[in-house]
Amino acid sequence: GLVYGSYRQPRELVWIFGMIIYVALMAEAFMGYLLPWGQMSYWGAQVIISLFGAIPGFGPELAEWIRGDFVVSDATLNRFFAFHVIAVPIILLALVVLHLIALHEVGSNNPDGIEIKAKKDENGIPLDGIPFHPYYTVKDIVGVVVFLMLFAVVVFFIPEMGGWFLEHDNFIPADPLATPEHIKPLWYFTPFYAILRAIPSKFGGVLAMGAAIVVLFLLPWLDRGKVKSIRYRGGLYKGILTIFVISFLTLGWLGTQPATPGKTALAQVFTGLYFAFFVLMPVYTKLDRTKPVPERVTFK
Repeated sequence: GLVYGSYRQPRELVWIFGMIIYVALMAEAFMGYLLPWGQMSYWGAQVIISLFGAIPGFGPELAEWIRGDFVVSDATLNRFFAFHVIAVPIILLALVVLHLIALHEVGSNNPDGIEIKAKKDENGIPLDGIPFHPYYTVKDIVGVVVFLMLFAVVVFFIPEMGGWFLEHDNFIPADPLATPEHIKPLWYFTPFYAILRAIPSKFGGVLAMGAAIVVLFLLPWLDRGKVKSIRYRGGLYKGILTIFVISFLTLGWLGTQPATPGKTALAQVFTGLYFAFFVLMPVYTKLDRTKPVPERVTFK
């Protein structure tokens, strides 16, 4: 999306639905993470749910309502199981349908960022358009097959993936009286966890972590560039995007490490760079020197 501008007009709604699906998948992953009832599952849930308690006014009551008890217990496990297996998948299915409806309305983006509906033949069919079947269906089937092959390799041969997928501490049954030395989320949450820890205030950290996700929803209105695709962007945008990617990956690594003064300071620097990418986007996308965009898709 960031590379080819898939969030730009007229695909704002497609992007919003995609982001809601992303958040729903995060909720699905978090609730599923508690189900093994290991040490990291238990204490990870305890840490994340306790963050809701930082909300002024009704935070403690909200955290207790989410847990269903004063601490993470069987009540929490049962409701998370129900949400993970039934509620969230149904919500995801509905969101996927809405996402596809929105996509069908405006059409897919392309690497050139050109609206192909502007050039049509005498039958009203876009000159650079291709039928969904067999082109997209075959492409998606190939993608699914490759994914299932990799998935099978992980499941049957390397399920632990060196501790990245299945952590050693999570093979220990949950014990509310024994806190692990280092509590960390799974790798796909670590960039946001690093942002959370970078802010000294608990409530400030919660706000920063939430803002790191919410700001992604605003991309269609923050980007003021004249072109969509990175093929025709200038060096300014490419350089800033590179810094953003490095910042995100570094935050992901920092989120897996124990908090030390040095690493906390580093997390604060990269958190600032993460947010600067979005806050300054209206400025540098306007100043960026772009290349002329062709009228037709180049098929490179």
